Amino acid sequence: MTAIGLAQIAIVLVAVIAAALPLGAYIARVMGGERTAFTPALAPIERGFYKLSGVDPAREQNWLAYAMAMLAFSIVGLLSLYALQRLQGVLPLNPQGFAGVPADLAFNTSVSFVTNTNWQNYAGETTMSHLTQMLGLTVHNFVSAATGLAMAFALVRGFARSDSSTIGNFWVDLTRATLYVLLPMSIVLALALVALGVPQTLAASAKATTLEGIDQVIALGPVASQEAIKELGTNGGGFFNANSAHPFENPNALSNMLEIWALLVIPFASVFAFGRAVLDARQGRAVATAMGIVLLFGALFVYWAEAAGNPFLTDIGVDPSPGNMEGKEVRLGVATTVLFAAATTGTSCGAVNAMHDSFTPLGGLLPMFNMLMGSIAPGGVGAGLYGFLMLAVIAVFVAGLMVGRTPEYLGKKIETREMKLAMLAMLIYPLTVLGFTAASVMLQTGLASMNNAGPHGLSEVLYAFASANDNNGSAFAGLSGNTLWYNTTLGVAMFVGRFLFVIPLLAMAGSFAAKKKAAASVGTFPTHGPLFIGLLLGVIVILYLLQYFPALALGPIVEHLLMTAGKTF
Repeated sequence: MTAIGLAQIAIVLVAVIAAALPLGAYIARVMGGERTAFTPALAPIERGFYKLSGVDPAREQNWLAYAMAMLAFSIVGLLSLYALQRLQGVLPLNPQGFAGVPADLAFNTSVSFVTNTNWQNYAGETTMSHLTQMLGLTVHNFVSAATGLAMAFALVRGFARSDSSTIGNFWVDLTRATLYVLLPMSIVLALALVALGVPQTLAASAKATTLEGIDQVIALGPVASQEAIKELGTNGGGFFNANSAHPFENPNALSNMLEIWALLVIPFASVFAFGRAVLDARQGRAVATAMGIVLLFGALFVYWAEAAGNPFLTDIGVDPSPGNMEGKEVRLGVATTVLFAAATTGTSCGAVNAMHDSFTPLGGLLPMFNMLMGSIAPGGVGAGLYGFLMLAVIAVFVAGLMVGRTPEYLGKKIETREMKLAMLAMLIYPLTVLGFTAASVMLQTGLASMNNAGPHGLSEVLYAFASANDNNGSAFAGLSGNTLWYNTTLGVAMFVGRFLFVIPLLAMAGSFAAKKKAAASVGTFPTHGPLFIGLLLGVIVILYLLQYFPALALGPIVEHLLMTAGKTF
């Protein structure tokens, strides 16, 4: 670890918070239907969408109608994206002449992009046509992220309202999140990336002659536009198979820092928007502080693990001073590579600028644990906020049990119904991740895809299902996932991790919205100070570490112990 590396990490994080504060206020106004600087230009377009689709923006929905609208939109998107991939061979904008995508891979990819996971069991530049990339994948990069933001604010309204039977209108929330937040920011970021050297063209490829005199065909395409929403929407699906390690997606150190900033800024801004929406900015700051502590600890932990290098190489006389550079881009270095790793797995983004499979065992443990926690620090667009609010409800309930008082959060009593819903959502992740991982390492069809034996092979499988169920999309890159077994099971894990997790939380939003808001009293547990932040962090450690410690002990932890004894995998 060096002073320069720590300074790079600090610069990015300070820039994120500096931008997230005003952006949070803007998002709160947008999702609240208030006037913004973009209203004169975009309001007519917004009204046009409502008129064409028959949506009455003044008519709100209860939680069940909201959930059904979200599910219907997602399923239609899944089916249309599946059809687009299967038929791309006969559709236009296919200069490479790619054939239709195989059925199991098309299913996996469709679920992946509709759920904001963007897991890729394929190489984008050799599989997807320009039409599929733009009309299919990039469009879902926008609307899946907007869906997450919509669901988060449905839950926020549950806390903000009193005696209400509704939590908003899904179609309105979806439209506003896309039109006022994601689209303007993506245009600006795409232009910045083009200026930094990221291609944006409809050409299929370019030819170059190498120094050895060999002709090389270099894939091109509309990269900058997809790269922008990939990061801002915490999507992660790269245009190229190497993702943000590819020089056309991430040309230099400046673009690298900009991309890390982009994948963090909206999740943190959403938390500040939550504080404004509930009329208590301190609540947003408390949640953001807890998120920031988890993120910073993660980044520093991975930096320590990767900067120390591999002790096995030290024992045989190799100088470890640069740290572990295996799987990393020299132009980016260790510090911002590990920050990217901590940020992308802490946000359910899944973009990578290095191969996590090449990290040291402890360096790989932290990104894996970030996803096992649900990528809540600061989480995906919207998803991080509603995931953290679920933990806040559990934390306040625990505090109430400790002091013998009825637990309340933001003036709403937390009773049996809300706790059952919170725990139902909570149990979705371990059941899916550990269940599918166990099946995969017991069946030959699952074992056949593992690139490594021993604990590292287990880590590859565990990481894959954690990434899919968490809707992250990053991979250890040592697992051959493009098989019938993994395309199917990972697709199911993505679907379950998105929809079976959030539906109980929408039900919770409806329950809270219907309750009266109680005034704070001397007996009310404060949820904006250091004590609450500490309680939140304690709940995160207890709930998640205890659930997954046996699996982690069999994977990265035992691999680290074996590595110190000279055994590698």
